[in-house]
Amino acid sequence: MPLLFDEDCHDYQRATSPADTEDVTNLTISSTATRPDFAAIATWVKPGAKVLDLGCGDGSLLCFLRDMRNIRGYGVEIDDDNVLACFNNGVNVIQSDLESGLLSFESGSFDYVVLSQTLQAVKHTEGIIKEMLRVSKEGIVSFPNFGYWKNRLQVMSGHMPISETLPYQWFDTPNIHNCTLGDFEEFCSQHGARILERRVMSGDHQITFLPNLLGTLAFYRFEQQK
Repeated sequence: MPLLFDEDCHDYQRATSPADTEDVTNLTISSTATRPDFAAIATWVKPGAKVLDLGCGDGSLLCFLRDMRNIRGYGVEIDDDNVLACFNNGVNVIQSDLESGLLSFESGSFDYVVLSQTLQAVKHTEGIIKEMLRVSKEGIVSFPNFGYWKNRLQVMSGHMPISETLPYQWFDTPNIHNCTLGDFEEFCSQHGARILERRVMSGDHQITFLPNLLGTLAFYRFEQQK
């Protein structure tokens, strides 16, 4: 059953400093936040950082980072209702289509650019990653892991996967570029992005054993290859 074997994914060790670990106990994966993935992202963001959230929705992640890490946050969102929600939540937001690029922002103007559970829905993946690294020191992405074992079993049974992280039917899904951990890591190595750290989760649990097989959601922190 070859589809059930875990791909050879690299281990990425994190270089920590006092600034990185400050208040980390309050930002563990088992955080009582509504979405544990927010806490996972927050552990990588230094206090007081300038953060751009692409496809920010109603601004919930930026609000969380503002409360937990005292960041200066800005969002990019295209949906009218979400833009209004951002305003109501006190989030600085620009209404724009990610596919048109980030020309509104100067190079190196942010400490982090975040693309949370949106990577699989963009058309021009290479362009988005390139722009993230142009306007920021580091990029952070999260995406559903298509290599999760239950997804593989559904494919083996002859159907496209449906799960908590991939909740759509094949005919109405916005996801056009599903990938596994191995796929994303290969993409980074081919497109000048150096991975600094990886975290893989299933629900509110961090997965360290066979992450490409047992993890439902992947997080990566990366920078421009020097």
